[in-house]
Amino acid sequence: MLSIRVGIIGCGSIAQFRHAPEYAGHEDVQLAAVYDRNPERSARMAEKYGSNIKESAEDLLQDPCIDAVSICTSNETHHDLSIAALRAGKHVLCEKPISVTIEEAEAMKEAALQANRILMIAHNQRFNESHQMARTLLRKGAIGRVLSIRVTFGHSGPENWAYVKSTKSWFFDKTRSVFGAAGDLGIHKFDLVRFLLDDDLSEIAALDGTLHKSDENGSPVAVNDNMVCVFRTRRGVLGTMALSWTYYGEEDNSTIIYGENGIMKILEDPLHPLIVVHADGSVERYQSAGMQTNDSQSDSGVIRKFVAAILQNESSPVDCNDGIASLRMLQAAAQSAREGRLIHI
Repeated sequence: MLSIRVGIIGCGSIAQFRHAPEYAGHEDVQLAAVYDRNPERSARMAEKYGSNIKESAEDLLQDPCIDAVSICTSNETHHDLSIAALRAGKHVLCEKPISVTIEEAEAMKEAALQANRILMIAHNQRFNESHQMARTLLRKGAIGRVLSIRVTFGHSGPENWAYVKSTKSWFFDKTRSVFGAAGDLGIHKFDLVRFLLDDDLSEIAALDGTLHKSDENGSPVAVNDNMVCVFRTRRGVLGTMALSWTYYGEEDNSTIIYGENGIMKILEDPLHPLIVVHADGSVERYQSAGMQTNDSQSDSGVIRKFVAAILQNESSPVDCNDGIASLRMLQAAAQSAREGRLIHI
């Protein structure tokens, strides 16, 4: 007998590639209902998974048979939909970023506390096997004290994988995306830095630009398609971060960590997702699952963690505090790029 019934609000690419198939593949879940403001998308997902189609997000949330919902909509809607779902008594898995302002995120946190329901933010990179192994090795002192870190996340842009195959999608609309490539990609990596190093950023400087993406009229899109950051963590680790929608040819999702006793390379080598190079020149190569990509979808681990937390009455695996911390870093990077100065977090 199925344990929980789930609804999805927003049936675009992230729901199609990650949420829906991972719910459908879970033995304790029924994907019971879907809603998207585009009826074609709702119909396609409902037909594929045998789900009911709801006429509105409110109809889905007011269904007493739904136990939990995934919010897979554009960034500016996360706040309103998550709070409405929590107040309707549903557990919530919200796509990242948690919201577009800290004030909204704090309101979501308060709503989750009042409703006594799980609000999980879908920061999937921390659940990747290579990142999990890297965190364990770092904690065991595999490369000694961490001195610096280099983080990269880039691909050819959402117009090449999102439901709308053009720069007309919400990713390029500043009122909906807000942060552009920095928000789409950087929010992942800010959370990953916190996860790997068990540390927060203390200051950041960033440059951004719209280097290549253009609208149907040939004018630059309204959001950045590239950002480069330098930062310092509270423990003094120095770092760089490159974020891009203009990596044409192949995706780069790598992290390199430099310690006093060696170097750790994560997702840089396609054959060995985790490599440790010791100061004496010896090398350890670890076999682990690679990162999910737009071209190679695999189990992200997010749905399994969310469902397990519900069934076992546990706290959120990635809670509001995690979402808020990453959003605060993203906002600081955006502020630095806008004002041309170092921002203390």
